[in-house]
Amino acid sequence: MKDKNVTICCESRPGAALLIVLFVVMAATILALGFLSRSNSDLLTGNNMILRAQMDYLAESGLEHARGLILNPQDIAGEYWTGAARQQLVAGSEDYYDIQVTKLGQSNYQILCEAYRERNGVKIGRCALQSELRLDPCVGIITGGAWVSEPLTTINGDVICGSNLGRYEVGADINGDAYASGTITAASIKGRMNENTAGPVAFPGISVTSFSGNYYIGTSSYAVRVIDVNSLSSMIYSTTAGNPSGVCYYDSNSTLCLNGNVNITGTLVVNGNLRVQGAGNVITAMKNFPALVVNGELIMETGGQLTVNGLAQVGQRVSVVGADADVDVIGALVIVTGAIEGAYTNGARIDVSVSCDNASVEIWPSSGSSLRWSPAGGGFFRSVARY
Repeated sequence: MKDKNVTICCESRPGAALLIVLFVVMAATILALGFLSRSNSDLLTGNNMILRAQMDYLAESGLEHARGLILNPQDIAGEYWTGAARQQLVAGSEDYYDIQVTKLGQSNYQILCEAYRERNGVKIGRCALQSELRLDPCVGIITGGAWVSEPLTTINGDVICGSNLGRYEVGADINGDAYASGTITAASIKGRMNENTAGPVAFPGISVTSFSGNYYIGTSSYAVRVIDVNSLSSMIYSTTAGNPSGVCYYDSNSTLCLNGNVNITGTLVVNGNLRVQGAGNVITAMKNFPALVVNGELIMETGGQLTVNGLAQVGQRVSVVGADADVDVIGALVIVTGAIEGAYTNGARIDVSVSCDNASVEIWPSSGSSLRWSPAGGGFFRSVARY
């Protein structure tokens, strides 16, 4: 009877081995699918990390693109580069960046850059950076000789002095760094003092002979407007089709006098001395050209007022010989061999605010051969943050 029961039990499990095999195969399949799913997830994660890194680098490249054009405003048509959309490093790729530039001050710019990969009109990856660019060094005034900083003189920018930079009891306000080939004893310097150094920005090296009779833009020649009188009063000079940069040229053994309300849109070139005797004199440079080039002295008489929007280059010195003179430069002031003299004695007000956009120049002393200069020697990002 026991043998019969045993026989019956064995006969009741003929497919047990097959079931075990099926369970093993099913378990192996589940494990394989799990590994495959995890591998796909790891692959997607890796691709996302690569995409994010690529967009990060592209956004940083956009910031560098903006810095390059802000430091070189000669290469754009407007005052400064305000940005652009759908820029590419590689033409025909799916990767783009958009840039917006806002000017915060004469030497500070806010830059927003969004980099993205676009596929079928949809952004599948994105990185957005915000930063503030500060131009440094950015030189408001360069003197070839020693300069004693004086009260009522304000320099919003860096200063380069070709010798010793001294001071009166109360010196000028220098809202920037100071560089001197000699010693520095000037007070009221907000930035760093750098003695016994030539400075980070060289002289522009503009010659009045580059505008004698005619001047070039590229390979095209244009005739200057010749000033054949030695005194100007209540006049407006502007650009013409034959003189698109509005160059006015004075060449005489005597001094050219501005007696008041002389408004020049363009460049005033004086092969000699320039004397300012009246109020309301304004010179505004055209794009890429200097505003004022004087081979001799700039002489400020009593009540003389001069506003320069752009680069002013004076060959010898700025001499204040009368009371209550007023000089405003929005751009840069370069004095090749001398400095500012007599401002303290006569109570003159001298204001220089550096502007890379206004003061940067590109002129052609000869056909097709250009000379470029900028008051900015570099720039750094004060902060970079995602937004």
